[in-house]
Amino acid sequence: MADDQPAGEVLIVTGMSGAGRTTAANALEDLDWYVVDNLPPQMLGPLLELTELAGGALPKIAAVVDVRGRELFRALPAVTSALRGGRPVRVLFLDASDDVLVRRFESVRRPHPLQGDGTILDGIRRERERVAAIREGADVIIDTSAMNIHQLATRVVDLFSEEGAARHTITVMSFGFKYGLPTDVDLVADMRFLPNPFWIPELKGHTGEEESVRDYVLAQPGAREFIDAYALALRPVLEGYQRENKRHSVLAIGCTGGKHRSVVTTLELADRLAELPGVAVRVKHRDLGRE
Repeated sequence: MADDQPAGEVLIVTGMSGAGRTTAANALEDLDWYVVDNLPPQMLGPLLELTELAGGALPKIAAVVDVRGRELFRALPAVTSALRGGRPVRVLFLDASDDVLVRRFESVRRPHPLQGDGTILDGIRRERERVAAIREGADVIIDTSAMNIHQLATRVVDLFSEEGAARHTITVMSFGFKYGLPTDVDLVADMRFLPNPFWIPELKGHTGEEESVRDYVLAQPGAREFIDAYALALRPVLEGYQRENKRHSVLAIGCTGGKHRSVVTTLELADRLAELPGVAVRVKHRDLGRE
């Protein structure tokens, strides 16, 4: 690795089986971590050497390491200690009470990886013995006993997202009803209650991206009132999406052809929503240019 190339951050995700490692890994992946699941501890060193060759393309690496690695798993404390000497390494340990873990295994009807010929609880007790030293040296411990998957994901996002990073990305998309409703959207608003600039000769050939059309649309009774009120109504929705760790949503704004009213409204709403904390806004005009 070049001397001026900083070592990327490494997070080792481990803990009790059934405590939420998969949920944590998915949340980290959504935060743009490079996640490797079920990695033997002995492969951590070679993995990091390989990623260094990527020249900084993989600055954040998360490796899920657990008892599925069988006897190889026992090397994790020694491997972690060796890695800490060369780059920033943290260990996230996920835990839960025995009774909660038993219920989770029973609900998915799968055996514990260390259960053998015994019971689920036998497997849990064997695992606790193996991970005791790792838990003691962990940087972050999350007890998921009282958490659902959304609460756990939110906790992981709180802990491991970059400061100031967006917690939710909303795409505000204009469209024309005459071309059909867009698929895979969360919210739809209809702007056909406003007069259509299409019937104004001097505006017909222009689009909602142009000042003349914007001024006309926003001057209509109810236009600004709707945009202001709708932006205000969306605030608790987007805050709720963040609490529930819903990372993406699509708001579709429609008019007849997707050229005038919906475009103006999309741009106006995008400006207002971009001011909300934790929200990133993307703008898309699906049908602009089809006429």
